[in-house]
Amino acid sequence: MAALSPRVPATAAGRRSAEVAVRARPRFEIRRMRADDLDEVMEIERAAFRHPWSAELFRRELEHDWSTILVCVEPLTSAAGGRATERLVGFLIYWLVHDEVHILNVATDPQHRRRGIAKFLMSETERRALQAGATLMTLEVRRSNVAALELYRGFDYRAVGVRPNYYVDEGEDAIVMVKELRRFR
Repeated sequence: MAALSPRVPATAAGRRSAEVAVRARPRFEIRRMRADDLDEVMEIERAAFRHPWSAELFRRELEHDWSTILVCVEPLTSAAGGRATERLVGFLIYWLVHDEVHILNVATDPQHRRRGIAKFLMSETERRALQAGATLMTLEVRRSNVAALELYRGFDYRAVGVRPNYYVDEGEDAIVMVKELRRFR
């Protein structure tokens, strides 16, 4: 399971307090989605998108060998009886087909945005893609989704085309983006 501590900017004057803040803030972890995560995933999906996927689509993705749903969780304090609990704060769905990874869906709980969760999910997906021998990553993004476009450009994705009216719900175009993966030896 991958883990992330949210970064806290440290200034020369506040370095010590920033280090304490990092230790005090919750860590995020990434794992594969389980069937019992579906309700929380659907809450995020409905909050994040005007036209959300159905629960049935998520169930089907869980069944496909080529599909992976990663969830980002925030561990919470132990519940009564010593059992740890967690809150799901984001997810990413990708397909691995031959040497290509295609990202289908990325969402962060609106209450947890701007905390690096989508970046963490993208980084973990790229790590897994390289580990699986992938050489190319692809995705589509709404032309109007400026935040997502900035995120993907930050990961060196480049626009290679447009799919007109891809999002039929509003007749919006999709920008097709790709990233070539390079192996370091």
